[in-house]
Amino acid sequence: MKKKIILAYSGGLDTTVIIPWLKERYENKYDIVAVCVDVGQEADWAVIKQRAQDTGAVSCAVIDVRKDYVEQYIWPTLKAGSVYEDKYLLGTSTARPLIAKVLVDQARKEGAVAIAHGATGKGNDQIRFELGIMAFAPDIEIIAPWRIWDIKSREEEIAYLEQRGIKIPMKKSDSYSRDDNIWHISHEGLDLEDPAHEPNLETILKMTVPPQKAPDTPEYVDIAFEAGIPVAVNGEKLAAVELVQILNKIGGRNGIGIVDLVENRVVGMKSRGVYETPGGSLLYYAHGELEHLCLDRQTYEFKQHVACTMGQLIYGGLWFTPLREALSAFVDSTQKTVTGSVRLKLYKGSISAAGSSSPYSLYNQDIASFSTGELYNHSDAQGFIRLYGLPVLVRALAAAQNTEINNK
Repeated sequence: MKKKIILAYSGGLDTTVIIPWLKERYENKYDIVAVCVDVGQEADWAVIKQRAQDTGAVSCAVIDVRKDYVEQYIWPTLKAGSVYEDKYLLGTSTARPLIAKVLVDQARKEGAVAIAHGATGKGNDQIRFELGIMAFAPDIEIIAPWRIWDIKSREEEIAYLEQRGIKIPMKKSDSYSRDDNIWHISHEGLDLEDPAHEPNLETILKMTVPPQKAPDTPEYVDIAFEAGIPVAVNGEKLAAVELVQILNKIGGRNGIGIVDLVENRVVGMKSRGVYETPGGSLLYYAHGELEHLCLDRQTYEFKQHVACTMGQLIYGGLWFTPLREALSAFVDSTQKTVTGSVRLKLYKGSISAAGSSSPYSLYNQDIASFSTGELYNHSDAQGFIRLYGLPVLVRALAAAQNTEINNK
């Protein structure tokens, strides 16, 4: 019986090339088991499974982990408010650790000796996949074809398939490198590799309409949270996967969540991509509004540091680490009172707050109102300001004294 190699299979260009390449490189000494991990990407799994077998895989399994992905990876990231470099909502970054975990599970099930993936030697995904695999299976060999084969470009991949009479799984004219799941779609390559080039959103976008083509009238959406977790849209209680899907449609038709970003990859280079995260952008905005209402100043300010650090960890493939887990535990403790409802106004790509409420709101109208309330005495401010500003006062007095001395 041949030994087995598990391949993280998407049915896209890279992994379509990898199956025959593995068979050729190892002279048919290994069986290739393709594993598709369904994290909500747009895919015809029947076609993809057939493609895997037609190109040489002995089998192809599709593992549906959409619920786990949203509840165990997206929600913790959302509750943290983690964003990478001010723009990226970590769509690919949150999915890769889970995919790696599933690959290990399948490798154990199949008794495989190696796991292969299609991430390039220039990208972040090789790090995310391999750190995830190492966390659960340090004994399993990892094969990364892009780091060892002679193929240098997507054009050469296409030529490789054509030489072997294998159908190309995409249109040649639309060969952007894309990653999609229930949370987002990323687009890289082609004309996007020139940061000075304005992206043609009408040809690139898949989930979202260009803002100028969104409706001419605003749309309102209400999102309810319980302990930081989204639970309802427009008054309707929804399961996690369905909630994200509905918000993707709402955000998408209003041109929400389009990001054009030149980012710093973990490997040291900058890259440029266009991201679509319509539902995620609505959730981040609404969650942030509720935290402004429910968190005290010190907790909110410290949590911003945690969000930044956690975003960097997730982006860098360090999901399965003690620090990430500890930061998530801190975040969870802050979310106990982040319960309530937020109304958003959407208009041609923009989001604005249209009201929020919570039973744990720290906003007290008696204190905040310009009208004098019982809880706040204006005269108390005088003593507070003097004590608060004491360092400023002392420094000014010292400076004045030194000036007098120097003038003598």
